[in-house]
Amino acid sequence: MALARCGKFLLSQRILSTSSRLQHGYIILLPEIGEEAPEKNPLYENDGLTKFNEITIENCRSAIAKQALEFELGIQKIESEIEENYYEDVFDSIIQPMEKLGIPMETTWGLSKTLYLGNNTLMPTSSYMAIHDRGRRARAAKYTSKKIHFAIKEAFLKETQRTTEENRILQKFVLEGKLNGLELNKKDSDIYSYHFGKLVPEKNQFKVKVDLGLKQHSQMIRDPNIVRDFPEDLLKATAINPNKYMSGPWKFTLLPQVYGPLMEHCPDPEIRSILWRANANRGSVGGERELATSLHVEEIRFVKRNMAKILGYETYVDMSMETKMAGSRLEVDQFIRRLLAYARPAQEAELQSLVEFANERGYKTDKLELWDVPYWRRKQQKHLYHYSDNDLKDFFPLNTVLDGLFQLCEKLFNIIIKARSGVSTWHKDVRFYDIFEPHSSAPVAGFYFDPYARSEDKIRLQNSGWMVGMQSRSQVTDTKPLAALIFNFEPPTGDKQSHLSFKEVKILFKKFGHSMQHLLTRTFYAEVAGLSNVEWDAVGTSGNMLTHWLFNEDVIASISSHYGSGDKLPKSIFDNLCKAQNHMAGLDLSNELYLCALDLELYSSNDFWLDIARRLWPQYKHFKYEWKIDAHPCQFTEIFLEEWGAAYYSHLWSRMLAADVYSAFYEVRDDEQQIKDVGKRYRDTFLALGGSQHSSQIFREFRGRDPSHKALLKSLGLKKNKEES
Repeated sequence: MALARCGKFLLSQRILSTSSRLQHGYIILLPEIGEEAPEKNPLYENDGLTKFNEITIENCRSAIAKQALEFELGIQKIESEIEENYYEDVFDSIIQPMEKLGIPMETTWGLSKTLYLGNNTLMPTSSYMAIHDRGRRARAAKYTSKKIHFAIKEAFLKETQRTTEENRILQKFVLEGKLNGLELNKKDSDIYSYHFGKLVPEKNQFKVKVDLGLKQHSQMIRDPNIVRDFPEDLLKATAINPNKYMSGPWKFTLLPQVYGPLMEHCPDPEIRSILWRANANRGSVGGERELATSLHVEEIRFVKRNMAKILGYETYVDMSMETKMAGSRLEVDQFIRRLLAYARPAQEAELQSLVEFANERGYKTDKLELWDVPYWRRKQQKHLYHYSDNDLKDFFPLNTVLDGLFQLCEKLFNIIIKARSGVSTWHKDVRFYDIFEPHSSAPVAGFYFDPYARSEDKIRLQNSGWMVGMQSRSQVTDTKPLAALIFNFEPPTGDKQSHLSFKEVKILFKKFGHSMQHLLTRTFYAEVAGLSNVEWDAVGTSGNMLTHWLFNEDVIASISSHYGSGDKLPKSIFDNLCKAQNHMAGLDLSNELYLCALDLELYSSNDFWLDIARRLWPQYKHFKYEWKIDAHPCQFTEIFLEEWGAAYYSHLWSRMLAADVYSAFYEVRDDEQQIKDVGKRYRDTFLALGGSQHSSQIFREFRGRDPSHKALLKSLGLKKNKEES
């Protein structure tokens, strides 16, 4: 269970609310064990990689059931030995036995998630969720055991000589236990469990209403002039009959994969206005009242606030900061203010330029509305930089991009990436690669690469890509890191191989960078290997860092080859591509900063959500807040359903860290040996240490100082604020 999350302890608290384990040990509900005997299950064959061609859903379910039960019984055994004072060293008697118990279960869990994302026919959603829930419940046992918690806490407080990694592991368990309420007295523990019991149904109802709200609005369009500038994929997504997408009719909806592109391409301002109002009104009491989410938003905030107070924190934000690199609300507020000083003036200038651009093209208005900006922004970008993401696809064949990506990582991190044939996979398109150190004959890690969209059996989301940590490095169990990279790129057609848009190239680089931290870790324990235990606001650093290399001419040359001519991406197009990425960067940054501030204030203030939004909006936004229509906080699923509550700023913080890390490479860009030296330092810190040290300390070891926001601003093309000291 990663320490990085602020709300992760809420998952394990479900066990507290349904058992009397705190006083009398665990109440274990015996899972259904599949009919197939374990010795026939290919998950148990110790011959290296999994034989995917032999795996069934029943294999996975029976394996996770057996391993989860063994894990829970093993935790009980450790508890009994603690009670009998049977243990001497906390690592020999508690930490290492738990790791040996946990690695097989975590590996089966990772395998099941890979199948779920890579072949939904082999692993349907309902089957995976059953496996996921079983694994999650079992894993929570080691973090919700009072006996284990206090034994580890006692050891942690003793002045014993340990490695930094060992101290970090003990610290992780102590904090996990505290956040799970293990140090509460009986009365407070009961109150805490009561509040948690209220949280789950509120979140479920919120999700149902948000999902239904997305499906409430639709417009039937029959005029071909409305869709004349639509790209092919948007025509297919909106056509009633995708096989006759040119002839229509077309249905406009609020589904995320459709709404965004519609707002960029629809030429009719009235249609854009209707779409925007319908989308902004979702969750509002002024819309479909039975789908209003306002009460659920307030109840979720209330419950989390009370849970934080019971644990001794002033606000839920203060509790969240326990597991963040930033460390305090004050630090995050200062971060937001520094960036806003650049973003807000830039936003004003950008919008004035956009109004003038629209006026010159016959759209006579003194100011643009919110629903006008995406449309005119796209047209202005095309005009200024002759840039369209899809127009560049012919320059980025997948195999060439992949070769260039591997070459970059081999140079920076001093590794060798080799394809291995004959490996069993979940689909014929899936490839497998080994990672070697220069001095090693055996691979140190490996990963599967599943590139193509498959509509019949693969989950597909807009711009989707996943990195699944299938198996963690552990010297305790002698296991090597294993990952799966799963994408939905356009498959080859005829004699033409798969080509990527530049957005897809960025997704590939980002997910591959993310995988490097999982695959190249050098820690002893899986508990802090790779991304485990990394502070949540630093988790995205490695992925974001690698995307900065896409704006290096040598890297672009290595990944580009035109479909017809084989030419590299011309410098003129490369220059425009770089400029286009920062088009209206001030507007985008202001919007992101607003959401960061909104999240923090929603989880620290007692004010009604609408009052908070009305107070913050004018500080960050150029436009008037149409508060009678716009209920955007009531759709903020990332902070109310997902793990970003009181942590949404983490997206931007990781981007800041990544830009600052990349600037270390950029500063020595003309010296090949110095670039390799910086790469080695990065490999030895961010990639090797994983969660075995605090992220702030790792950054200092790499950069020699604390992080600065200036590199991020430079990467966005935002000019320095002269008034800032």
